[in-house]
Amino acid sequence: MRDDGGVTVPSTPTPSPLLSLPGAVGGDGVDAPVAAHYGSFNGEQRALVAGEGFVDLSHRGVIRVSGPDRLAWLHSLTTQHLEHLQPGVPTAALVLSPNGHVEHAMYAVDDGEAFTAHVEPGGAAPLAAWLDRMRFMMRVEVQDLSEELAVAWRPVANTDSTLLDGKYDVFPRSELDAYAQAAGPAAGMWAYEALRIARGEPRFGQDTDHRTIPNEVGWIPSAVHLDKGCYRGQETVARVHTLGRPPRRLTLLHLDGSDNRLPTRGAPVLNGEREVGFVGSSARHHEYGPIALALLKRNVPVDAELDADGLPATQEIVVDPEVGLHVRPLR
Repeated sequence: MRDDGGVTVPSTPTPSPLLSLPGAVGGDGVDAPVAAHYGSFNGEQRALVAGEGFVDLSHRGVIRVSGPDRLAWLHSLTTQHLEHLQPGVPTAALVLSPNGHVEHAMYAVDDGEAFTAHVEPGGAAPLAAWLDRMRFMMRVEVQDLSEELAVAWRPVANTDSTLLDGKYDVFPRSELDAYAQAAGPAAGMWAYEALRIARGEPRFGQDTDHRTIPNEVGWIPSAVHLDKGCYRGQETVARVHTLGRPPRRLTLLHLDGSDNRLPTRGAPVLNGEREVGFVGSSARHHEYGPIALALLKRNVPVDAELDADGLPATQEIVVDPEVGLHVRPLR
């Protein structure tokens, strides 16, 4: 443990106790603290699509902001309209650089007394430290509770059976075993990621880079409210939204499955001999085979066949290249 700007900072995500469940196989990279699968990632995908089970996301970071000024304060700092957020309503918000580049992405809910947000593994400490530096005279308190609280995701019923919606649960880490018994069967990150990628939902740090603006990856309007007061980076977001044609666009790639591998994250995407973007997340979908998300230059023809880390790939639109709005695939 160390202290950074007055905020307690945990070292690395704690390995999940659910790695002891039968069949659990640990993940890798940022997802190493939780299970990649529990013996059948295709079966686990099908269970989630059927509305059954849950996914252990207890390696995600969690922050909590309390105090009477919290919502107005967060409203002024983030891309989301939070000033009148009602208790129990889930939301998403971004923190941008002055030039409009995404620096933090969070999913959150307010319970009437505190705003609890979860972020990518390792992301809670820098976000909490930055927020703590921005308190000034506001009546707020920022805590990094990553070692005390756990996150899980579970599917929820949707009136449209072609879409898979989900809900994040945040609860004491000590209750992980009890949660698993009540919410089972468990599904691993491979199943979760395959379904997320098929929905065209970007993951911060995996499908983005340091130059990403919200308009490129479809975070408008889900994480960016266009009718609110000033916040850092707003000028870029508003200008690109008004004029259209963001410089890049998130794309779903359908990969050639003849080579039994997935592309490396960050690998270049080629159109002929020209580099036109990079590969983000990739996975094996139970119906569509190998798929990936890629961030491509806006003017790449949507019918162009591409090369993703040596794998032939075709495109499916995720973000409209002209207006920068998310076009949600039916998965």
